[in-house]
Amino acid sequence: MAQLTTKTISMNKKAKHDYFIVESFEAGIELVGTEVKSIRQGGVNLKDSWCGIDHGELYVKGMHISPYEKGNIFNKDPFRVRKLLMHKKEIMRLMGLVKQDSFTLIPISLYFKGSRVKMQVGLCKGKQLHDKRADIAKRDAKREIDRALKQNMR
Repeated sequence: MAQLTTKTISMNKKAKHDYFIVESFEAGIELVGTEVKSIRQGGVNLKDSWCGIDHGELYVKGMHISPYEKGNIFNKDPFRVRKLLMHKKEIMRLMGLVKQDSFTLIPISLYFKGSRVKMQVGLCKGKQLHDKRADIAKRDAKREIDRALKQNMR
């Protein structure tokens, strides 16, 4: 059986900064042809997007896909709400966690898996300001250690 290759299109770097990612899930995404062509050109932004569950279905909101330049009348609204494709049991489990434990569903990355567009959705908890400062301090300390090791190697 052939191995499916994955090619990352877009990452939501703000998600790791603003949230603790507890668990991540893979979901398909319902798109039209001109949106896929625009995604292939890299015209997608996940920065302020989030996921919501309405009537037992999972949707991504706030995701921007640039209009395809050769798409004319077939182009859709860049900020339209798009349906995510997951199993019903997974969606119901996520819905319970989001309602009970105050989790949030955030898109982490968008990628091609074979010829299909997939989205990695994270089950996240919001970070407080002191958590963000601690992460920045750890990152700076690691950078200093790496710099010192590099100097000693010379």
